[in-house]
Amino acid sequence: MKKLTMFYLENCPHCRRAYSMIEELKSQNQKYSNVNIELVEESKNVQMASAHDYYYVPAFFLDGEKLFEGVPSIDKIEEVLKKATA
Repeated sequence: MKKLTMFYLENCPHCRRAYSMIEELKSQNQKYSNVNIELVEESKNVQMASAHDYYYVPAFFLDGEKLFEGVPSIDKIEEVLKKATA
């Protein structure tokens, strides 16, 4: 399976919302429940975060390729999960 990484900040409301959307989508679709997401808190892992090209959190990378960053919506998060399972 492909490696999906989510960069986030602990106190970011958009990151918390994205995580909630992920959990909701996983509960609705069994296929998504198999997606393993590496969660990287950017302020605690600055070196890894600075090695990726993004400005906003949450930011999602699939095998190093940026899929999405910024304010999440359920459709955008589902698109990320779809690509991770393709």
